[in-house]
Amino acid sequence: MRLDRFLSNFPRFSRQDSRLLISAGRLRVDGAVVHDPRHEVRDFQRVELDDELLQAGRSARYWMLHKPVGVVSATEHDEHRTVLDLLDEPDKHDLHLAGRLDLNTSGLLLITNDGRWSRRITQPQQRKPKVYHVTTEQPITAEYAEVFAQGLYFAFEDLTTLPAQLDVLSSHQARLTLFEGRYHQVKRMFGHFRNRVVALHRESMGEIVLDPQLAPGQYRALTAAEIASV
Repeated sequence: MRLDRFLSNFPRFSRQDSRLLISAGRLRVDGAVVHDPRHEVRDFQRVELDDELLQAGRSARYWMLHKPVGVVSATEHDEHRTVLDLLDEPDKHDLHLAGRLDLNTSGLLLITNDGRWSRRITQPQQRKPKVYHVTTEQPITAEYAEVFAQGLYFAFEDLTTLPAQLDVLSSHQARLTLFEGRYHQVKRMFGHFRNRVVALHRESMGEIVLDPQLAPGQYRALTAAEIASV
Protein backbone atom coordinates (compact mmCIF):
# COMPACT_ATOMS: atom_id res chain seq x y z
CA MET A 1 0.00 0.00 0.00
CA ARG A 2 1.28 3.48 -0.83
CA LEU A 3 2.46 5.45 2.19
CA ASP A 4 0.04 8.35 1.59
CA ARG A 5 -2.87 5.92 1.33
CA PHE A 6 -1.73 4.09 4.45
CA LEU A 7 -1.66 7.36 6.39
CA SER A 8 -5.00 8.62 5.06
CA ASN A 9 -6.66 5.42 6.32
CA PHE A 10 -6.38 7.00 9.77
CA PRO A 11 -9.54 9.12 10.24
CA ARG A 12 -7.60 12.11 11.52
CA PHE A 13 -5.54 12.47 8.34
CA SER A 14 -6.88 13.60 4.97
CA ARG A 15 -5.00 12.73 1.78
CA GLN A 16 -3.60 16.27 1.71
CA ASP A 17 -2.52 16.04 5.37
CA SER A 18 -0.77 12.79 4.57
CA ARG A 19 1.24 14.26 1.72
CA LEU A 20 2.25 17.30 3.75
CA LEU A 21 3.45 15.13 6.66
CA ILE A 22 5.41 12.92 4.31
CA SER A 23 7.03 15.80 2.43
CA ALA A 24 8.00 17.35 5.78
CA GLY A 25 10.01 14.23 6.60
CA ARG A 26 7.90 13.28 9.62
CA LEU A 27 7.28 9.66 8.52
CA ARG A 28 9.75 6.85 9.10
CA VAL A 29 9.50 3.34 7.69
CA ASP A 30 11.72 0.81 9.45
CA GLY A 31 13.62 3.74 10.95
CA ALA A 32 14.33 5.54 7.67
CA VAL A 33 12.71 8.87 6.81
CA VAL A 34 10.54 8.60 3.68
CA HIS A 35 9.66 11.62 1.53
CA ASP A 36 7.94 9.80 -1.34
CA PRO A 37 4.15 9.43 -0.87
CA ARG A 38 4.23 6.54 -3.38
CA HIS A 39 6.57 4.51 -1.19
CA GLU A 40 5.09 1.02 -0.74
CA VAL A 41 4.43 0.01 2.88
CA ARG A 42 4.08 -3.65 3.79
CA ASP A 43 2.44 -5.30 6.79
CA PHE A 44 5.89 -6.40 7.99
CA GLN A 45 7.26 -2.87 8.29
CA ARG A 46 7.37 -0.50 11.25
CA VAL A 47 5.82 2.91 10.51
CA GLU A 48 6.24 5.96 12.78
CA LEU A 49 4.96 9.54 12.68
CA ASP A 50 7.40 11.59 14.73
CA ASP A 51 7.47 9.60 18.00
CA GLU A 52 4.09 7.93 17.45
CA LEU A 53 4.01 4.30 16.38
CA LEU A 54 1.41 3.82 13.65
CA GLN A 55 2.25 0.22 12.74
CA ALA A 56 4.49 -2.11 14.71
CA GLY A 57 4.95 -4.51 11.82
CA ARG A 58 4.91 -8.26 12.09
CA SER A 59 7.50 -10.90 11.39
CA ALA A 60 7.60 -12.38 7.93
CA ARG A 61 7.74 -16.17 8.15
CA TYR A 62 8.96 -18.63 5.56
CA TRP A 63 8.97 -22.42 5.91
CA MET A 64 9.80 -25.42 3.77
CA LEU A 65 7.85 -28.59 4.49
CA HIS A 66 8.46 -32.12 3.28
CA LYS A 67 4.84 -32.89 2.45
CA PRO A 68 3.91 -36.54 2.88
CA VAL A 69 1.47 -38.45 0.71
CA GLY A 70 -2.05 -38.37 2.19
CA VAL A 71 -1.88 -34.82 3.56
CA VAL A 72 -3.93 -32.09 1.89
CA SER A 73 -2.37 -28.87 0.62
CA ALA A 74 -4.97 -26.69 2.31
CA THR A 75 -5.43 -24.68 5.49
CA GLU A 76 -8.64 -26.53 6.44
CA HIS A 77 -10.24 -29.80 5.37
CA ASP A 78 -13.11 -31.90 6.71
CA GLU A 79 -11.68 -35.32 5.83
CA HIS A 80 -7.88 -35.20 5.78
CA ARG A 81 -5.01 -33.77 7.76
CA THR A 82 -3.75 -30.55 6.25
CA VAL A 83 -0.19 -29.32 5.90
CA LEU A 84 -0.87 -26.73 8.61
CA ASP A 85 -1.68 -29.59 11.01
CA LEU A 86 1.98 -30.61 10.65
CA LEU A 87 3.28 -27.24 11.88
CA ASP A 88 3.88 -26.57 15.56
CA GLU A 89 3.89 -22.79 15.22
CA PRO A 90 1.93 -19.93 16.85
CA ASP A 91 -0.63 -18.14 14.65
CA LYS A 92 -0.12 -20.72 11.93
CA HIS A 93 -3.53 -19.95 10.47
CA ASP A 94 -2.09 -16.61 9.30
CA LEU A 95 0.07 -18.63 6.88
CA HIS A 96 -0.74 -19.65 3.33
CA LEU A 97 0.74 -22.04 0.79
CA ALA A 98 3.05 -20.86 -1.99
CA GLY A 99 1.87 -23.45 -4.50
CA ARG A 100 0.11 -26.72 -3.79
CA LEU A 101 0.66 -30.43 -4.18
CA ASP A 102 -1.98 -33.09 -4.80
CA LEU A 103 -3.05 -35.43 -2.00
CA ASN A 104 -0.90 -38.25 -3.40
CA THR A 105 2.10 -36.07 -4.27
CA SER A 106 4.99 -35.62 -1.84
CA GLY A 107 7.91 -33.24 -1.59
CA LEU A 108 8.75 -29.57 -1.28
CA LEU A 109 5.97 -27.26 -0.11
CA LEU A 110 6.60 -23.60 0.77
CA ILE A 111 4.51 -21.93 3.48
CA THR A 112 4.60 -18.23 4.34
CA ASN A 113 2.64 -15.19 5.49
CA ASP A 114 4.26 -12.99 2.82
CA GLY A 115 1.84 -12.73 -0.09
CA ARG A 116 4.16 -10.73 -2.32
CA TRP A 117 6.95 -13.28 -1.91
CA SER A 118 4.67 -16.24 -2.64
CA ARG A 119 3.32 -14.57 -5.77
CA ARG A 120 6.86 -14.12 -7.09
CA ILE A 121 7.55 -17.83 -6.93
CA THR A 122 4.15 -19.07 -8.13
CA GLN A 123 2.99 -16.65 -10.84
CA PRO A 124 3.32 -18.30 -14.29
CA GLN A 125 5.00 -15.27 -15.86
CA GLN A 126 7.91 -15.68 -13.44
CA ARG A 127 8.66 -19.06 -15.04
CA LYS A 128 10.38 -20.45 -11.96
CA PRO A 129 11.50 -24.03 -12.62
CA LYS A 130 9.74 -26.75 -10.63
CA VAL A 131 11.47 -30.11 -10.59
CA TYR A 132 9.62 -33.40 -10.02
CA HIS A 133 10.73 -37.00 -9.65
CA VAL A 134 8.21 -39.14 -11.53
CA THR A 135 7.57 -42.88 -11.33
CA THR A 136 5.27 -44.41 -13.94
CA GLU A 137 3.35 -47.61 -14.51
CA GLN A 138 4.69 -48.20 -18.03
CA PRO A 139 8.22 -47.66 -19.43
CA ILE A 140 9.27 -44.13 -20.42
CA THR A 141 10.73 -43.82 -23.92
CA ALA A 142 12.85 -41.15 -25.59
CA GLU A 143 9.74 -39.91 -27.41
CA TYR A 144 8.42 -38.45 -24.15
CA ALA A 145 11.29 -35.96 -23.90
CA GLU A 146 10.81 -34.83 -27.49
CA VAL A 147 7.07 -34.23 -27.08
CA PHE A 148 7.42 -32.50 -23.71
CA ALA A 149 10.10 -30.18 -25.12
CA GLN A 150 7.68 -29.08 -27.85
CA GLY A 151 4.76 -28.50 -25.48
CA LEU A 152 1.47 -30.37 -25.21
CA TYR A 153 -1.95 -29.03 -26.15
CA PHE A 154 -4.49 -29.11 -23.30
CA ALA A 155 -7.94 -28.89 -24.87
CA PHE A 156 -9.76 -28.13 -21.61
CA GLU A 157 -7.83 -24.85 -21.16
CA ASP A 158 -7.26 -24.38 -24.92
CA LEU A 159 -3.53 -23.84 -24.41
CA THR A 160 -0.18 -25.41 -25.14
CA THR A 161 2.12 -26.06 -22.22
CA LEU A 162 5.49 -24.37 -22.05
CA PRO A 163 8.46 -26.50 -23.16
CA ALA A 164 9.45 -28.89 -20.36
CA GLN A 165 12.66 -30.83 -19.81
CA LEU A 166 12.54 -34.57 -19.18
CA ASP A 167 15.58 -36.53 -18.02
CA VAL A 168 14.97 -40.28 -18.09
CA LEU A 169 16.57 -41.93 -15.04
CA SER A 170 15.49 -45.54 -15.58
CA SER A 171 12.82 -47.49 -17.45
CA HIS A 172 10.02 -46.21 -15.16
CA GLN A 173 11.52 -43.10 -13.54
CA ALA A 174 12.34 -39.61 -14.78
CA ARG A 175 13.07 -36.10 -13.59
CA LEU A 176 10.70 -33.51 -15.08
CA THR A 177 11.33 -29.75 -15.02
CA LEU A 178 8.29 -27.51 -15.58
CA PHE A 179 8.11 -23.74 -15.86
CA GLU A 180 4.41 -23.43 -15.05
CA GLY A 181 1.86 -25.15 -12.83
CA ARG A 182 -1.26 -26.32 -14.67
CA TYR A 183 -3.96 -28.45 -13.05
CA HIS A 184 -2.62 -32.02 -12.63
CA GLN A 185 -0.08 -31.09 -15.27
CA VAL A 186 2.45 -33.88 -14.72
CA LYS A 187 -0.18 -36.63 -14.70
CA ARG A 188 -1.86 -35.18 -17.79
CA MET A 189 1.43 -34.95 -19.67
CA PHE A 190 2.24 -38.60 -19.05
CA GLY A 191 -1.41 -39.40 -19.69
CA HIS A 192 -0.82 -38.24 -23.27
CA PHE A 193 1.10 -41.52 -23.65
CA ARG A 194 -1.51 -43.44 -21.62
CA ASN A 195 1.12 -43.96 -18.95
CA ARG A 196 -0.13 -43.56 -15.38
CA VAL A 197 1.99 -41.72 -12.80
CA VAL A 198 2.21 -43.96 -9.73
CA ALA A 199 4.44 -41.69 -7.61
CA LEU A 200 5.23 -37.98 -7.83
CA HIS A 201 7.66 -36.02 -5.68
CA ARG A 202 8.59 -32.33 -5.98
CA GLU A 203 12.30 -31.77 -5.43
CA SER A 204 12.63 -28.02 -5.90
CA MET A 205 10.99 -24.70 -6.76
CA GLY A 206 13.18 -22.02 -8.29
CA GLU A 207 16.49 -22.22 -6.46
CA ILE A 208 14.94 -23.67 -3.30
CA VAL A 209 15.68 -27.39 -2.98
CA LEU A 210 13.97 -29.70 -0.50
CA ASP A 211 16.35 -30.27 2.41
CA PRO A 212 17.39 -33.97 2.34
CA GLN A 213 17.55 -33.92 6.16
CA LEU A 214 13.78 -33.41 6.37
CA ALA A 215 11.76 -36.60 6.73
CA PRO A 216 8.18 -36.61 5.41
CA GLY A 217 6.11 -34.37 7.70
CA GLN A 218 9.09 -32.37 8.96
CA TYR A 219 9.77 -28.72 8.21
CA ARG A 220 12.27 -25.95 8.81
CA ALA A 221 12.58 -22.19 8.35
CA LEU A 222 14.07 -21.01 5.08
CA THR A 223 17.52 -19.52 5.19
CA ALA A 224 18.11 -15.86 4.31
CA ALA A 225 19.70 -16.96 1.03
CA GLU A 226 16.70 -19.13 0.13
CA ILE A 227 14.28 -16.29 0.86
CA ALA A 228 16.34 -13.83 -1.20
CA SER A 229 16.54 -16.23 -4.15
CA VAL A 230 12.87 -15.68 -5.02
